[in-house]
Amino acid sequence: MQESAPPIVAAPSSAQRREPLASFIVCTRNRAEALEACIRSIERACRSHPTVTSELVVVDNGSTDGTAEWLMRTAATSSLAMTLVTEPRPGLATARNAGMERSCGRILIFVDDDCEVDCRYLQDLERHYATGERFIIRGGRVELGGSLDLPFTIKRSQRRERFTPDIHPGGFILGCNMTMHREIALQVGRFDERLGAGSALKSAEDTDYLVRAFQLGIPIEYVPDMTVLHYHGRNSREAIERLHRDYSLGNGALCLKHILRAPWLLRHFCWSVRSAWRELLGGPRFDPEVSLSHWPIVFMNLVGAAKFARLAVTRRARPPEVTQIKQATRSLR
Repeated sequence: MQESAPPIVAAPSSAQRREPLASFIVCTRNRAEALEACIRSIERACRSHPTVTSELVVVDNGSTDGTAEWLMRTAATSSLAMTLVTEPRPGLATARNAGMERSCGRILIFVDDDCEVDCRYLQDLERHYATGERFIIRGGRVELGGSLDLPFTIKRSQRRERFTPDIHPGGFILGCNMTMHREIALQVGRFDERLGAGSALKSAEDTDYLVRAFQLGIPIEYVPDMTVLHYHGRNSREAIERLHRDYSLGNGALCLKHILRAPWLLRHFCWSVRSAWRELLGGPRFDPEVSLSHWPIVFMNLVGAAKFARLAVTRRARPPEVTQIKQATRSLR
């Protein structure tokens, strides 16, 4: 029923290009102003800790607002090695795959274009990968950037945590601040292009990646540093509710996709149903701080599962991940 997706193309060898330790991968579409702040913050972080050799890979996912021209000018004057990638096919998962294909670093750092990186980010990252586990997916703290934005799509926990199936993977670590060694990407493969912003299923390409990694025995860890500020720009309850529904849509697709390989995801859907009924009887809402309900989760989970089933039958999306990426000719350490 599923075809094999093309593997991620290996980056140039070290003989062709100096191999950095870290690759920042930023995907963007029509957010030139936010992108500028994001890139400047990455440059500051790199200047703050120059012993970690770094590069920046920016994937322009079909922008029409002058982003491409601005990026060309920026790359010509930046102190940071920049690779510009044009990926006209819409979708965040598609753009992330294009960024991985062109990256050269041993550690991949995914940062969203509406985020700014803390100046100590690379110090924190180097410490964790030098003294902790190397073959792991690790995400850091995500703080609210805009003072008028509502507290959503953030992660403020002060405790270092490991993922277990008792926790829903959505939001355990956020795709706007996610890192992994290149060899982890070689094992897990491509992001599923049926999922994520810009696709029919709107979200969950990062959560799907975590589930696939966990099923391969790869640890997933949240650390309370490696901080980014998220300027998501949503300052109305209506905007948060729309995003909440989109996340629930993707999570429903995720549940159906992995129902045989990761049946524990179905348990989280059942818990959502139970919580929704309790909410009707005066129980707590899903997110009391923003006053979000459990019921959109249940409804959109079902809609997402139905959409995923239809996509699987009609094969309208590109096939999902392969489990191996061709390795670069250089030695991966």
